[in-house]
Amino acid sequence: MIAVLIGLIVALVVTFVGTPVVTSVITKLHYGQYIRQDGPQSHQVKRGTPTMGGVVINLAIVLGWLASALYRNITLGTPFSANAMLVLFVMVSMGVLGFIDDFAKVAKKQNEGLSIHGKLIGQIAFATIYAVLSLTLQAPDGKVSAHSGITFIERPFINFESFGAVVSTILFVIWVNFLLAAWTNATNLTDGLDGLASGSSMVAFLGFAIIGMWQSYHQIPQMNSHAYTVQDPQDLTIIALCAVAACFGFLWYNSNPATIFMGDTGSLALGGLFAALSIATHTEVLAVLLGGLFVWETVSDVIQIFSFKVFHKRVFKMAPIHHHYELKGWTENKVVVRFWMIEMVCVIAALVIFYLDWVIRSGL
Repeated sequence: MIAVLIGLIVALVVTFVGTPVVTSVITKLHYGQYIRQDGPQSHQVKRGTPTMGGVVINLAIVLGWLASALYRNITLGTPFSANAMLVLFVMVSMGVLGFIDDFAKVAKKQNEGLSIHGKLIGQIAFATIYAVLSLTLQAPDGKVSAHSGITFIERPFINFESFGAVVSTILFVIWVNFLLAAWTNATNLTDGLDGLASGSSMVAFLGFAIIGMWQSYHQIPQMNSHAYTVQDPQDLTIIALCAVAACFGFLWYNSNPATIFMGDTGSLALGGLFAALSIATHTEVLAVLLGGLFVWETVSDVIQIFSFKVFHKRVFKMAPIHHHYELKGWTENKVVVRFWMIEMVCVIAALVIFYLDWVIRSGL
């Protein structure tokens, strides 16, 4: 419990103290946000608001987990978790990609940064590195598990091992690439209103923290044919809680009217962390509900693009869907709070399903 509190406090302090500092530096450098001209006109007043605030979120989560890990290493002799460091690698690498994108926007003085192909190449590169590193981890018995990489018994939803070593490795790498691309883009699309992405992410990561905590204290009997294990669930719990604290602290400055935006530096990092935690906790499929709001935002964008290209008609006034409700007359704060509520319902539903699945698998 002390280790958890240390992680929470450090992440929260870093965010509360660090965000004003970063805001001041970015303001002096004139690294302000550029607003798309075809968006809601009410957003034009946000032009010039400091961006790249995601740097603080990344730093807070890493330092929070590191402080907790150091405490456990010094007091209990607990080794540093390779699994946790891999999860954080995904977050930081996607944050770096987002930072490059944000910097490109500032340099070009427009709302378009990296090209779609450039961003995709970066995502594929980092996702593949993560997948390959995961596959090099060894199980407690010394055997390398090619089908799961991070965890070593049986994946609860997807088991690639039956396809053979080579094919299963390729499928796992493709699977990781798909998840990281999907969740980073979904979180990026959600980051369109003050406090929407940070507040929704806070709720989503709280769900992961509860799942990780449950997995820390409840193991399914190994003789059960549906058993699966999660490596270092306590570390995953601490990372998720640090993310909750970081988003909470950042929301203090990011709520409407925002004094700083997280930018792609934050949204891509949080999306990457969401994907990595879903893989590490064996909840890749459940994550569709756990991050239901992000899925809804993405689906609305896909529907809009498909409808316009095929039928030359728009289903929504504007996509992603939070802009649709803005143009219908909802205030920005009303959209944000109601979308938070939707995400809360999604997380609660996901936790209920997770518990029922655990009961079924444990044979209770």
